[in-house]
Amino acid sequence: MKYHPLSWVLLALSIALPGCGSKTTTKTEIDQEFLQNFKVAPVVMESGKNQLSEDKIALGRMLYYDERLSKSQTISCNSCHALDRYGVDNEPTSTGFKGQRGGRNAPTVYYAAGHVVQFWDGRAPDVEAQAAGPIMNPVEMAMADAHAVDAVLLSIPEYRTAFAKAFPDEKQPITLGNAALAIAAFERGLVAPSRWDKFLAGDANALTPEEKEGFIAFYRAGCHTCHGGPLVGGRLYQKVGLVRPWPNQKDLGRYDVTKQDSDKMVFKVPSLRNIDKTAPYFHDGSVASLEAAVRMMGEHQVERPLTDSEAKAIVTWLKCLTGELPMDYIRKPELPKSTDATPKPAGD
Repeated sequence: MKYHPLSWVLLALSIALPGCGSKTTTKTEIDQEFLQNFKVAPVVMESGKNQLSEDKIALGRMLYYDERLSKSQTISCNSCHALDRYGVDNEPTSTGFKGQRGGRNAPTVYYAAGHVVQFWDGRAPDVEAQAAGPIMNPVEMAMADAHAVDAVLLSIPEYRTAFAKAFPDEKQPITLGNAALAIAAFERGLVAPSRWDKFLAGDANALTPEEKEGFIAFYRAGCHTCHGGPLVGGRLYQKVGLVRPWPNQKDLGRYDVTKQDSDKMVFKVPSLRNIDKTAPYFHDGSVASLEAAVRMMGEHQVERPLTDSEAKAIVTWLKCLTGELPMDYIRKPELPKSTDATPKPAGD
């Protein structure tokens, strides 16, 4: 999949059209035309290839929190994607096995299941394919192979029962593939509805006048051409440094997957939901503040540096995308106890 060339065309038109220039609007009602590209976020992100069930979700919740799926038995999915912190660790890059640092910023897991692809470079098509990646990554959780994962799970009677319930039609349900399906099933329910959803559903008073002005500034700057849809992003690839070279050229993004020159510096466009809570920003976690990130987008993607009032207004609107965490859904369950047969942690 390439980055979306139409995005740049629409962005340029939005800047060139009368009324879409650098003037800051004081209008506090949003034209319906501006909202055509936005929808209320889903309450669950279903998949035709991974049928959801309460048993599968419950299993996935346990696995998400279980540090025994890492070689050192000190790292879980939640270590880098902390659910009570909006699905991130607020680090530029995450700490993995033996203190190693990952190469990219850990994106939020909230609404990730609704993205067109997974990882910044799109190397996994969905959360089902993504879930096993960190477990096997030598820099992250560092399990040696699928058999090492299976050995841990098979050694714990409660997991044998839980897998049998989650995958009742399988004679040998404990596999790394099924563990990934269970984790993905849990992740498909990681949503955080916000006041933006209430506004899109018809509650005109859900946003303040300042937030409405911020959305208008966001729209007129052309940001919506990439950050649209129900997740306000997550739908396409785009080149960073579209109109002015990006400062950090070390990570070539999608190119590392495809080896096509046209994919150099191309990354998946992230969702902006909960963006106020998921600093630092961008694939390298190089920008600490939301306002600085907005200004960088103006400079490198829009070809028109944003004014102080525009940048601040956009940040004001972005904060209304912060949703309410599903505390009951994400509550850490009591994990099954290890047995004498459970493999011990390893540090080598």
